Amino acid sequence: MAAFFAEGCPGLIVLGRHDTGGRLCAVGRTVPLRPDVSRQVGEHLAAADPGHPFEVVRFTASWGSGDVLDVTLVRPDVVAKVSADRAVDQGVLRHPLRFRRIRLDVTAGDDVPPLGQGPVAAAG
Repeated sequence: MAAFFAEGCPGLIVLGRHDTGGRLCAVGRTVPLRPDVSRQVGEHLAAADPGHPFEVVRFTASWGSGDVLDVTLVRPDVVAKVSADRAVDQGVLRHPLRFRRIRLDVTAGDDVPPLGQGPVAAAG
């Protein structure tokens, strides 16, 4: 997971999901978060350890945009419930996701099936 931060609170979230080989893959990004939601999400995020797989990835502001986001990488251990259009292009959800809530009852490693498996097999 990566987040665009302003004063410790994410403006939006880039979401990832592990593939069957354990590699973290970016699968989409949210629409901008409301300030109250941003604060709530920020409470559950921690800075990424060195070697985060997204260190070499450049994220753009929108689909087809050349504007690159300045991101703060966070540990990919928080699970989020989102709603999304199912349009996928090159393994990434094409349209921005709507953040619903943090799932504290679910763990990223044990409860989320690998990318391409599970009830939402396409991207996320």
